Amino acid sequence: MKIRPLYDRVVVRRKEEEQTSAGGIVLPGSAKEKPNQGEIVAIGDGKVLDSGELRPLSVKVGDKVVFGQYAGSNTIEVDGEELIIMGESEIFAVVE
Repeated sequence: MKIRPLYDRVVVRRKEEEQTSAGGIVLPGSAKEKPNQGEIVAIGDGKVLDSGELRPLSVKVGDKVVFGQYAGSNTIEVDGEELIIMGESEIFAVVE
């Protein structure tokens, strides 16, 4: 199944990493705080301005991004993978 977000929304695959505690215990993804980084897997056409013009997004598919801890409250599952849908304005930075 493919997904195409509308307007200025993006679909992000959250970066999941296993971490090791100070005592050497491996913490699976479910036992720790979710990371606030991910990779953009799909983008919308752009933001519609008040003038009716379409402003393209500043990010592109494949960009590694940083977003807020509570950004993208809309999570979906596509082909067994959890994805986040968020607005472009919820993205803080692109990691280069």
